[in-house]
Amino acid sequence: MRVEGTDVRTIRFVERPDGLGCPEIIDQTRLPHELRFVRLETLKNVVRAIADMQVRGAPLIGAAAAYGIALAMREDASDGSLARACEALLGCRPTAVNLLWAIDDMRGRLHGLPSDQRVAAAFERADRVAEEDVEICRAIGAHGAAVLRDLAADLPEGEPLQILTHCNAGWLAAVDWGTALAPVYLAHRDGLPLHVWVSETRPRNQGASLTAWELLQEGVPHTVVPDNACGHLMRTGRVDIVITGTDRITAAGDVCNKIGTYLKATAARDCGVPFYVAVPGPSIDWTLDEGQADGIPIEEREATEVAEVRGLAGDGTIQSVRVIPAGSPVANFGFDVTPARLVTGLITDRGVCTPGRTSLAELYPEHEQRNSGQAGVAAGTPN
Repeated sequence: MRVEGTDVRTIRFVERPDGLGCPEIIDQTRLPHELRFVRLETLKNVVRAIADMQVRGAPLIGAAAAYGIALAMREDASDGSLARACEALLGCRPTAVNLLWAIDDMRGRLHGLPSDQRVAAAFERADRVAEEDVEICRAIGAHGAAVLRDLAADLPEGEPLQILTHCNAGWLAAVDWGTALAPVYLAHRDGLPLHVWVSETRPRNQGASLTAWELLQEGVPHTVVPDNACGHLMRTGRVDIVITGTDRITAAGDVCNKIGTYLKATAARDCGVPFYVAVPGPSIDWTLDEGQADGIPIEEREATEVAEVRGLAGDGTIQSVRVIPAGSPVANFGFDVTPARLVTGLITDRGVCTPGRTSLAELYPEHEQRNSGQAGVAAGTPN
């Protein structure tokens, strides 16, 4: 996607003076006020980047984890090193299933190889994981753009389609294009008049800081609104469609996404606004079926993300200030679950479907065959 007119990806492989390349990321903790690139040269760098949310978003976390295992193999290609790398990465973020998928995929491909072949194979696979994510997101964009064009066809000529999104599910959450915003970008580049309502998305304000920044870079008309204003916008007829991303969905179509998604979905249902979720194949947890959404671990993050606000001060420095009384406890839940019954449709890389195991299995038959009747199996193989 575009940053100051230049095409940029969230993670890319760069060469070092010693001839050994490494992944380089955008440090998303510095956005929107500073664009900084950081090189991840060791597994520890990758673990810290995921845990501290320098990289975030389910698809990007998966790609970063794949590179983390490759870096670990460069240091020590033994079975023990592989196991330790997988264990270290598993503890970074508990909710996004793409992390589990990438770890299982890399472990499965490397485990049977001789140690002298693992480094090259690991980096080759990590590169492919990143490229597959770009292909998946571009496909989501194409299928979702068709949904947007269909809705826009019912509007008066020239009137922009009003889209509400939540959290950040743009290209910053993936390697490129993004999930929920990929349809927006493709439709916008194709000339469809549209406008995006950007909910700020507590607790880390990823909508206000990240979604708004990338929409601004791409030239997409948008307006940032407080989270609690979204119901008002829908009730007063100012939203034509809601599109969010997801960190994990069950095989039955229950959606785990950034905290506040459930509230958007309930308001959308009450107001008759279509509610769509953009879903990459690796974000589907085939081990969880109907009624099992409570099996998704809901991340609880540190209190300072709610107790303090971080921003650009008048002197140009990035500072944090406290906004709640000292001593007041904070519960900082990172995600919630939206039941499938509130979801109009799932926009996947293989097409648009209603939420449910049957409809998803028609799009991903290889996963249904592999996981049917099996409990405790991690997410399936890549598309």
